[in-house]
Amino acid sequence: MKDYCLELAASRTGFNGKLNSMREYLQAYISRILRDAGFFRGAAFVGGTALRFLYDLPRFSEDMDFSSMTKERVPSFVELIEKIDRELKAAGYTVKTTHKSEKTVQNAMIKFEGLLFEAGLSPLPKQNFSIKIDLDTRPPEGAIVRTQVVNKFFPVSFLAYDTSSLFAGKLHALLTRQYVKGRDFFDLGWYLSRWKNIVPNIILLRNALTQTGWSHTMPSEKNWRPFVRNVVEKVDWKSVRKDVESFLENPSDMDIFTKENVINLLAEE
Repeated sequence: MKDYCLELAASRTGFNGKLNSMREYLQAYISRILRDAGFFRGAAFVGGTALRFLYDLPRFSEDMDFSSMTKERVPSFVELIEKIDRELKAAGYTVKTTHKSEKTVQNAMIKFEGLLFEAGLSPLPKQNFSIKIDLDTRPPEGAIVRTQVVNKFFPVSFLAYDTSSLFAGKLHALLTRQYVKGRDFFDLGWYLSRWKNIVPNIILLRNALTQTGWSHTMPSEKNWRPFVRNVVEKVDWKSVRKDVESFLENPSDMDIFTKENVINLLAEE
């Protein structure tokens, strides 16, 4: 498995292309481990990596985000991370895993040592690169979930939010994040251009806003666009572009997803 990961990197061009392809393969491999461990009986895939796997979002993602969905008995977060550690080592990787499971959002960091060096991406034999896993154990209510099957390097099945619920999560991030994360704005333009009549899961969005202390008027199915447009109009688009370009399959996509074009997409209904 490790040999294939290195072959995959060798087939790509540029530092970012090689790094992103390795990370994505490892994310798929980890999701397969989680599926085999029964994780998706009680948790759903959300966020950018889910969009990438399900709908070919043309950007790569650093993290793997999940939300707990049921009270069904599944392995504990610590047990899952320990299994990932064992399986990756058995596949030939040198890894070190750390985890925090005390808070509402449990997280783990999986560090791959030496892989960058072996792929020719670093002169340092022990330089790490990491994949972060987050599990929200108390997500807002209202999400619609479905079992999905994708073939990303190999067949993988998992529970995931539907499109409207994923979109609600993205709008929640845009409306509440206290710093500029360019990937939020790129994803917004991508959503709006791919699904012209998309509407967020308003119940989920409102519950998420309430959970994070939203004190303004709540958006509705009819008026959510002005809320988002207000955020887009205020952001520094140079910062947006700088943050997201290294994760894009084609950095020139940002010549299309300009601030003006995203605002125009928000005006369409």
